[in-house]
Amino acid sequence: MGGGLSGRAARSWAADPYAEALGAGRGPLFLRRTDGWLLPLEVERWCARADAVDLQVLAYCEGPVLDVGCGPGRLVAELAARGRPSLGIDVSEAAVARTLRLGGRALHRSVFEPLPGEGRWGTALLVDGNIGIGGDPAALLRRTAELLAPGGLLIAETVPGADIDERVDVRIVRAAHPGDTDDTHPGGRAAGAAGGGVAGEAQDASGDRTAFPWARLGTPALLRHAERAGWRADAQWSAGGRSFVALRNGPRPGARRDRRTSSSADPANSAAVISSQRARNPSAGRAVAER
Repeated sequence: MGGGLSGRAARSWAADPYAEALGAGRGPLFLRRTDGWLLPLEVERWCARADAVDLQVLAYCEGPVLDVGCGPGRLVAELAARGRPSLGIDVSEAAVARTLRLGGRALHRSVFEPLPGEGRWGTALLVDGNIGIGGDPAALLRRTAELLAPGGLLIAETVPGADIDERVDVRIVRAAHPGDTDDTHPGGRAAGAAGGGVAGEAQDASGDRTAFPWARLGTPALLRHAERAGWRADAQWSAGGRSFVALRNGPRPGARRDRRTSSSADPANSAAVISSQRARNPSAGRAVAER
């Protein structure tokens, strides 16, 4: 599922065992750091329908939506079912194929390659840890700004409850022992789980074994990067053990200038507390024409 960057990353997401996991709809699967630390990937959740937390994210979206690193397509499919203009992009052919089977629109493409509707998307999604794509959050924020219309929204998922700003090299691996997983730390979608990891042993992926760069950011770190890149904080919220930040691509006409917010955590499975007074605008807007 990753949004893609380097050839190394694209080969890793395209290779087994990730494609096999998507085909089966289950893991276990991990990102493995060079020191052996494992980040669980929640394949079962990504292959299921959008859950209540996902629906809260989609309700915050404005206009046509670009899902960067769409994975098996649960969010794009949900948007399509609601008649919302949307497009998923992913470097995994298996992920794109599954998204299309679910009724969503998707392209087998990296976020850093030319894309349809550049500069006209209303919302870009970097959820389930996809802010980690490429291991360079600053570059990813710059690229996302190019894709959005002026005043557009970026909704990114961050590592919950921690001020983490980490650059690592990782490989995709499958579990070798039942004890490798850690259910106390939620992971993220295959493009870079937002949760914590565990130390353990795991089998190498059967495809390309080259490590590729990845990043993990908590909310404070993302806000620091965003401010330097000229983004405005629109909202922060937590729900179901997951944390999100909405960033505004420059000032929106008629919008309040001061959008700084404070995060409000909530227990898992409870309603999200969104720390923004902005009126929701879930209208679909106009579809983005492909080039």
